[in-house]
Amino acid sequence: MNTTEFSPAPETPRAVLWDMDGTLLDSSRYHWQSWREALAAENYELTKESFTSFFGQRNDTIMRALFGDAYPAGEIKRVSDFKESRYREMMREGSVELLPGVGRWLRRLQSENWRQAIASSAPLLNIEAILDVLGIRDCFTAVVTAEDVERGKPDPQVFLAAAAKVGVPPARCIVVEDAPAGIEAGRRAGMRTIGVLSEHPALEADIVVRTLEELPDTAFDDLLAGG
Repeated sequence: MNTTEFSPAPETPRAVLWDMDGTLLDSSRYHWQSWREALAAENYELTKESFTSFFGQRNDTIMRALFGDAYPAGEIKRVSDFKESRYREMMREGSVELLPGVGRWLRRLQSENWRQAIASSAPLLNIEAILDVLGIRDCFTAVVTAEDVERGKPDPQVFLAAAAKVGVPPARCIVVEDAPAGIEAGRRAGMRTIGVLSEHPALEADIVVRTLEELPDTAFDDLLAGG
């Protein structure tokens, strides 16, 4: 009698798409200081309230909000390049570390075959520097930066691009974010969201925590299953 061997169906891939600043690490003080320096050179006095309101958005979005839609692209690049160069200098000279619970979850998700990507409004040079300083480059199979998309958060483009890079459908992706614009972008991309409270006092995510240490061991699996 002929027998037919059945092999189990391959598991549908799943992914976690990480924001960077305020989610993986807290480097807000370096962003605050470098933005203050860059804008002071343009005779603009930045307040902490204004900084908090735009933190996590693309530089071109920030500068047009501050100086108007007609602010020239060349000037945006000049000021942005100075700001980001100072940020990287401050970060290398100072000290940065992963936020509580992040290292554990990066390694746990990696061991459980979740695909992971960074989907950030930061420039690639910043991300490369941070991955090296923190020693977490091997956790990620893809990186999507401000240079890879035309529209910043809350537009979902950065998360959709990251999902495409790791080869996972949006419905099988979970976004980890600390900013309202990022949470909205994840939701508009059709993804589940985890919000980490940092610079922003409230987030409308599927799960909201003060740190990733608060998440139970089954949090990502349960969220993807609709729990």
